[in-house]
Amino acid sequence: MAAKSPAIEVEVGERTVRVSNPDRVYFPESGATKRDLVNYYLSVGDGIVNALRERPCMLHRFPDGLAGDKVHQKRLPNGAPDWMETVKVTFPRYNRTADELCVTELAHVIWAVQMSTVEFHPWNSRRADVEMPDEWRIDLDPMPDCPFDRVRRVAGVAKEVLDELGATGWPKTSGGHGLHVYVRIDPAYGFKDVRRAALAFAREVERRASDDVTTTWWRKERDPSKLFVDYNQNARDHTIASAYSVRGNPEATVSTPISWDEVPNVEPGDFTIFTVPDRYAKLGDLHAGMDDAVFSLDPLIEWAERDEREGLSEPEE
Repeated sequence: MAAKSPAIEVEVGERTVRVSNPDRVYFPESGATKRDLVNYYLSVGDGIVNALRERPCMLHRFPDGLAGDKVHQKRLPNGAPDWMETVKVTFPRYNRTADELCVTELAHVIWAVQMSTVEFHPWNSRRADVEMPDEWRIDLDPMPDCPFDRVRRVAGVAKEVLDELGATGWPKTSGGHGLHVYVRIDPAYGFKDVRRAALAFAREVERRASDDVTTTWWRKERDPSKLFVDYNQNARDHTIASAYSVRGNPEATVSTPISWDEVPNVEPGDFTIFTVPDRYAKLGDLHAGMDDAVFSLDPLIEWAERDEREGLSEPEE
C-alpha cells in the first residue's frame, strides 16, 4: 500500500476544508488523484452548486479509488462539520429515513470529495418540498448495440418535440454512452405524474423515430440496437449523475452541459476532469438559465391521459 501523503487545507469561500491523503490515486489509468478531483470541482464551482442546489443528493464514494469498491451513500457520512446541510427524506418501502446531503455552497461539495465522493446524484426535487419535482429528466440511454450517431439523432427528435411543446431543453452528456436533457418544470405534480408525463413524451419520440427508439419496459424485450428513452429516471428516489459530476470510470469523464448546436458532433469522451475546466472557464455554466425557463407539464399530462384511454398502460416501476 502506498504511503499516505500529508493532508492539505483548501480554502473554499469562507470555509476551510481539510483534505486527507490528497495524492491518493483515484483514477489509475490516468494517475489522477484526490487532489485533482478537488481541483476539478473547484474549477466548476458555480456550475456544480447550481446543479445540486437544495436537492437531496446521493453520493457515489470510492474510499480506495476506482480500484476499490463503490459505496452508494444516501446518508451524510459520519464526521461532518456542523456547517454541512442535509434534508430528511423517507423511504416508505423500507420504513426508513435518511438525512441526505443538501448542497447550498461549494464547500459542501469539497467536503464530500474529502470523504471520497466522485459522483453526485441529486433528486429532481428540492428540500422545500421533496415530493414535488421541479426537474423533468429525459435520459437517452443507448442499448448495447446502439451507435452514438443514433443517440445524437434521437436528441434532435426530442428537441423538435420540446420546441412544439414550448419547453426549453438543456442537454448534457451523461459521462457514459448517452445524453441527458433536463427541463425545469413547475412543481405542481408529484413523482407519479411526472413519470407519466415523461412516458407520454417518450412515446411521442418513439412514434417519430420508431426505427431508432424503444420505450419497451423489460430490458430483455428491447431491440439491442435501439435507444431507450428512460422515463423511469423521473420516478421517486431515482437519480442520475448531475451536470458537472465526474463519473467513476477509468477515463474520469464528466457529465457536461452542451449546447444544442454541439449535439450533432458531440463526442462524450472529450469531456473529462482534464478538459472541462478550460471549457468552463471559456463558456461558463451552459445550464445557468434553467431556472428562468419553467415549463408546465399540463400538455404532457393530457398526452398521458390520451394514451391511457387508447389502452397504453403505464408500466409499474
